[in-house]
Amino acid sequence: MVTVSAPIASCSKAHRKIYQQWFNFVDSDGDGRVTGDDATVFFAKSNVEKPQLKQVWAIADSKRQGFLGFNEFITAMQASLIYSFFCNLQIYDVELLEPPVMEGLDLLLAKHNGSRNIGVAETNGVLAVQPAPAKSLFSSMLSKKSSCHTSLGKVTSIVDGLKRLYNEKLKPLEVAYRYNDFASPLLTNTDFDAKPMVMLLGQYSTGKTTFIKHLLKSNYPGAHIGPEPTTDRFIVVMGGPDERSVPGNTIAVQADMPFNTLTTFGGAFLSKFECSQMPHPLLEHITFVDTPGVLSGEKQRTQRSYDFTGVIKWFAEKCDLILLLFDPHKLDISDEFKRVISSLHGQEDKIRVVLNKADQVDTQQLMRVYGALMWSLGKVLNTPEVTRVYVGSFNDKPVNKESLDSMGKELFEKEQDDLLVDLMDIPKKACDRQINEFVKRARAAKIHAYIISQLKKEMPAMMGKSKAQQKLMKNLEDVFAKVQREFHLPAGDFPDVEHFRQVLGAYNIDKFEKLKPKMIQAVDEMLGYDIPDLLKNFKNPYE
Repeated sequence: MVTVSAPIASCSKAHRKIYQQWFNFVDSDGDGRVTGDDATVFFAKSNVEKPQLKQVWAIADSKRQGFLGFNEFITAMQASLIYSFFCNLQIYDVELLEPPVMEGLDLLLAKHNGSRNIGVAETNGVLAVQPAPAKSLFSSMLSKKSSCHTSLGKVTSIVDGLKRLYNEKLKPLEVAYRYNDFASPLLTNTDFDAKPMVMLLGQYSTGKTTFIKHLLKSNYPGAHIGPEPTTDRFIVVMGGPDERSVPGNTIAVQADMPFNTLTTFGGAFLSKFECSQMPHPLLEHITFVDTPGVLSGEKQRTQRSYDFTGVIKWFAEKCDLILLLFDPHKLDISDEFKRVISSLHGQEDKIRVVLNKADQVDTQQLMRVYGALMWSLGKVLNTPEVTRVYVGSFNDKPVNKESLDSMGKELFEKEQDDLLVDLMDIPKKACDRQINEFVKRARAAKIHAYIISQLKKEMPAMMGKSKAQQKLMKNLEDVFAKVQREFHLPAGDFPDVEHFRQVLGAYNIDKFEKLKPKMIQAVDEMLGYDIPDLLKNFKNPYE
């Protein structure tokens, strides 16, 4: 049996025109998506066996979105073509192959085109390839819990389902208990639709900008490289129709960009923020965030005119991967760098460490540098697990052969390959990460609601409210412990006490909402039934 391991990009204009016609036909509702229900009947016309079709879908929907766009549809048709005609061969030049024969499709297309021309909806024949009605995300529980469930209607992807669940079930809870003020801003549709992001952090001259340039094989607008602190701003490097730099104030108000909530950091930050756009195949799938070099000393912190650590935390919550870059000659972790790394609490699974410019030392020195780096990180990250460290020289210059022997050169090449594989896997894992982050956010918001309602519950009805608030804020750890015991919640899921106390000081606890069981129940049902049903409905249709 032939094995196809990656999407196939090559497609002639003539074949693309044919696939476009087929895609438009299968996509009966015109939303630009072919769902599993759409595909199962249509792909059956290729006469490819079900086990092969299962693999075809897995290849085409490599990002696990639950649907196929036009490019993914082409990949599926080409993979189906290989399975259909060349079951024991490896095919590389699929552009030479004719599109697969789809049994009975010509007749159905003729009927479909005829009905469209006369303005009459065709029901005979075409119905065979129309998508089945989407299953309710609450199919098993709808009849039992109709009082709590709002019909989600038809959704055509996992991301669409998460949007609907957030707006109808999770967002009301966040708004009622001011979760956005204490933890994370409210989500918008652009947050769900945004491409995966990779953020680079490190002290100045550790090679952050050069690293991005190395991956893109070219400069990007606004890139400055030098031994001194050259990058003095946050630069988001993303795909676009042409090369240009967009100022921070402009990008923060664009409705189709996921940066609207950055306005809360003020004009001082937005003047140090810009978006660099350029056409590039890699940027069609990943967005990079280049950050200012972290400098040492308290003086540098006081000179910043915006909340640097807060901005880092904002991006860390949005990013799929966080790369901490170190230089063999700059292993010390400054006070500001400690604060930055501490702000990544809760995002440890996203962190990767890169020991860059490692060809500047010989093999023996490299062993000592690696050990010193791990010792320094162990004091800051406070995790029992060993952080993954990539060792190499990530730039366009050849490796310094004078410093490294053949073993060191081979190590660099393997490490670079591993890091590139990690980066290339990001788009494939993006949907899984969104689900993971969504569930994590829902649990955090629920705990936040319990804490706020407990604080409200312990406030007196009439007299002594000011003293009671001061006492509650002072004994916030006791409130957390009480909530944990009452609702049987894991201690590790609770927010940082000091940060919570700091934000709480700006509010009148007496104005908070009491516990609303229906809101909590809605979130519990979302976690227990809606999300599992959503994943089930958009799994591989041939499983």
